[in-house]
Amino acid sequence: MRELILRPFARTVSINGWTRYALVLAFAAAITFFAVFAPAFATLSNIDSVLLNTVAPLAIVALAMTAVASLGAVDLSVGTAVDLASLVFVTLVARHVGLSIAVVAALGAALAVGLFNGVLIASFGVEPFLATLGTLFIGQSVQQLATDGGQPIYLLNQVLPQAFSMLGHGRLFGVALPLYLVAALACILHLLLAHSRHGRGITVLGVQAGVAHYSGLPVRALLYLAFGLSAVSSGLVGLILSSNVKAYVPLAGNGYLLNAIGATFVGATLSSSHRPNVPGTLVGVLLLGFATNGLLLVGWNFYWQQVAIGILIFIVLAVGTLSSPRRVGIG
Repeated sequence: MRELILRPFARTVSINGWTRYALVLAFAAAITFFAVFAPAFATLSNIDSVLLNTVAPLAIVALAMTAVASLGAVDLSVGTAVDLASLVFVTLVARHVGLSIAVVAALGAALAVGLFNGVLIASFGVEPFLATLGTLFIGQSVQQLATDGGQPIYLLNQVLPQAFSMLGHGRLFGVALPLYLVAALACILHLLLAHSRHGRGITVLGVQAGVAHYSGLPVRALLYLAFGLSAVSSGLVGLILSSNVKAYVPLAGNGYLLNAIGATFVGATLSSSHRPNVPGTLVGVLLLGFATNGLLLVGWNFYWQQVAIGILIFIVLAVGTLSSPRRVGIG
């Protein structure tokens, strides 16, 4: 009798044991597939290029999204923070303002995006989706007004300080500086969310908002913290992009939005509680970045790449949900 009761439970736990790692298995399968069918995929030069040009900026934006997703929300304005930081940075550099001042001002512009979201959400009670959507539209209009309808600002004909190029292309011990930035941001965010009082408060607010409000947690401060951190982190990508292309390109930051959302929520399947988490987000970014590169190398055009990436996300989410705590049981 006892065996009859425990057998379904054992089967469920066995299923949960591997479905929780669907994301890791999908990444390993994708790497293996492209290494076999796209010989250029596994070369050091290609891997280095993907890590520097695709994974690093997307990882930073996705980590920013993870901070907000921990609240149970989505920040649609991360691209606006990227673009406004780039706009301020390039504009000041073009006017020969000191590089350190330009960096601080650019991150200040990004922080303003987060604080504006915080005011709408924490002070006026606007839903995060609607608040950040409004900020996205406002940010697009500000960029167009500031650049005569969305004209790029180029720095190609100017003598730039060496530190300007270091932001996007610099290396230390052979490793690109943006990758160090990703590692540092990931460590800080993981420690904040998993091992700090504020991080636990953000988690409680994301899981049970009512409990957070009535238990004395500083809800407004937590909202400002999450959206401010998201915006400043995204602003770092604006600096990296400006350094890479030596220009400000209007609305370039919005290209990271959907992939950042995808990486964040696919990465949540790596958690036993299906909560957004830093390790899962990083694996999600690696999956999307290398899958896109591999599909390009095997000759798929952009539109079919998007179809394949969408199907891949669906598969990981579908398999990952089998390990949801709701499914664990003895019935």
